[in-house]
Amino acid sequence: MLWGAGTVYVVGRAAQRLGGSRWAQVLACLSYIVCAYSRLNFLFQPNSFEVFAFTLSCYWLIAYIQQPKPRYLYGIGVVLGLSLLNKYTTFFFIGALITALLLTEQRRILITKAGWIAAGIALALFLPNLIWQLRHGIPFFHHMALLHESQLVNVSAADFWQDQLLMCFPALWVWVTGLLALLFYQPFRPYRSVGLLFVGGLLLLTVLHGKSYYALGYYPILFAAGASWLEHRLVSFPRLSKLARPILPALLLVLAVPLFPYAYALYPPAQMQKIGEAYRSTGANRWEDGKIHLLPQDFADMLGWQELADKAWQAYQSLPDSSRSRTLVLCDNYGQAGALNYYNRGRDMPAAHSFNGSYLYWFPTRPAQPYRHILLVTDDSEDFGGHFSSYQRRGKIENSYAREQGTTIALGTNPDTAILNRIYQEHRLKLAEWEQHK
Repeated sequence: MLWGAGTVYVVGRAAQRLGGSRWAQVLACLSYIVCAYSRLNFLFQPNSFEVFAFTLSCYWLIAYIQQPKPRYLYGIGVVLGLSLLNKYTTFFFIGALITALLLTEQRRILITKAGWIAAGIALALFLPNLIWQLRHGIPFFHHMALLHESQLVNVSAADFWQDQLLMCFPALWVWVTGLLALLFYQPFRPYRSVGLLFVGGLLLLTVLHGKSYYALGYYPILFAAGASWLEHRLVSFPRLSKLARPILPALLLVLAVPLFPYAYALYPPAQMQKIGEAYRSTGANRWEDGKIHLLPQDFADMLGWQELADKAWQAYQSLPDSSRSRTLVLCDNYGQAGALNYYNRGRDMPAAHSFNGSYLYWFPTRPAQPYRHILLVTDDSEDFGGHFSSYQRRGKIENSYAREQGTTIALGTNPDTAILNRIYQEHRLKLAEWEQHK
């Protein structure tokens, strides 16, 4: 929410920079609020900061074009350096930014001393992560390969562009106006690079099968440009201006109201499912697997975690006090491990581990005293019973709306050497896959 509020402020300031009065600033900020960003900003994820960083970078670029003060370029260097630490999709933005500058008279920025210092600032901030990547064989490459195989391959250009229209639909007329103004409106000619940045960024995401929401950071500056252009034009039509000034902000709200119930999860899952039938043709319920589900993916991702953690805790509590501490809690993915560690953080239970994501690097070394119990959280149907003196499935996620529906909690006692060897061998193999360029 903090980064979302910051973006609203920057959008308003950008409209002011482009000659917009208080009315244009309100229209620009309202355009941001009624689109997908409010939904984005109540989720705990890195995308909110990315949108803020991209918007602030565009604002400082406009400020530098108006007043070529080095501090604006240094600001871009700082915010993009931090954004690289936040999410690697910033590389797409940087690539589009450099291309846009090269295609306009603003290319001179790339050879100024301040421009090189800004690039150095960004690199210095990103350097710790870059060093870590190099020391570990650039795991990013393997991550991108997995992402492409399991998710990006399901993103078609048609779906991507359909989502672009839907994500900012209430303010479609504002951002399209802003894009055209940046590209063709003579008073905005110095800022053409900002319009080309949007075009280049979205074309790059289309070619690389980027997820639809990767593009959200490119729109807010267009709201500022569109609102300012509309005000510039209305000045020439005083009578129309009196009518349009109250109507245009109201139009944003009118277009957004039908989307609110489904966009912001205002109702329980069952009712959300019924409401969602009206949005089925829009692809709002299409997940990363390319299939249509009962709920949007980010809402389904909110469900089932407490249930999973509680059932894992109950299974752990059933163990004898004398050997309970010698338990390995092993999960299929980082979401499951994170849920157990979060919801059970006040309980006396060992940390959950996984071979997935960053948890791969936090996996415990093999203890001198073998584990007495292994608590498995998995959606794999394989039966490991032959490796334990006793092996039972102790529960599963029952919530039919949860993304993790059917994930089971199994508890094995007295694991044999074969299963312990397999666990640590699999950890080494997974680590080798991620560090294959080491």
